[in-house]
Amino acid sequence: MSHTPDAPGAGSESPNLDFAGTTPYEDYVQADVLTHLQHLRSDDPGEMVFLVTTQVMELWFTVIVHEWETASRALREDRTQVAIDALKRSVRELDALNASWKPLGQLTPAQFNSYRGALGEGSGFQSAMYRRLEFLLGDKSASMLVPHRGAPRVHAELEKALHEPSLYDEVLALLARRGLPVPREVLERDLSKRYEPSPEIEHVWAGIYGDPDQHTELVRLGEALTDVGELVWRWRNDHLVATRRAMGSKTGTGGSAGVAWLEKRATKNVFPELWTARSHV
Repeated sequence: MSHTPDAPGAGSESPNLDFAGTTPYEDYVQADVLTHLQHLRSDDPGEMVFLVTTQVMELWFTVIVHEWETASRALREDRTQVAIDALKRSVRELDALNASWKPLGQLTPAQFNSYRGALGEGSGFQSAMYRRLEFLLGDKSASMLVPHRGAPRVHAELEKALHEPSLYDEVLALLARRGLPVPREVLERDLSKRYEPSPEIEHVWAGIYGDPDQHTELVRLGEALTDVGELVWRWRNDHLVATRRAMGSKTGTGGSAGVAWLEKRATKNVFPELWTARSHV
């Protein structure tokens, strides 16, 4: 069926508006699926923004995990610039993720309480994609797989990520291949355990930053990682502040320690030696 001459947009430059099935946009984006995933459990109008914002966060987690896995693979293959490019993209994505707190960051306790019961035992720490993100940062714990035992595919993906090198492990392996004195015990550590800071790695980074002319590419890599680390720290602090405003020091949903747990998380730096090494340059 052709457009009539007086149809909107008619003419040689008008877009095609007539499709046999769904639109190519819908086929690619799956917008109809995305916009019908909101199943509200309360009558409070504020629940919609809470649910959609949380779903948006999950999508950003997915993108950032993709970028960091791309960077990890590139580092493993000694394609440092590809890794840096992926890290820089993830910085922009982390900015967008952190902005997701804006709709939720000023909730009063009464506003949050009006639909908090709809969450039941649900809590952000149960997010499998966020857990993969944390594993890529080197913050690993086998116990965090337990909530996902009832979802075999998700559990398998997390278990795989638990035993794989983190993004930082791949960085340190690259430094070792470049002839820098990365200790064997760091390279051969149990990858399923949380990464712990090393004085020797601090010394390696201090040497890199102390001689930027010799280590130009590695300094750029270090700065890209530092940008990531800064925004992860901001994410944790924004989460802490939003939670403090919405619920004070009450126990979190899902039985977590709430603010106390978030406060502990907020004190930890990602890629720790990249920060402490600066005191020795």
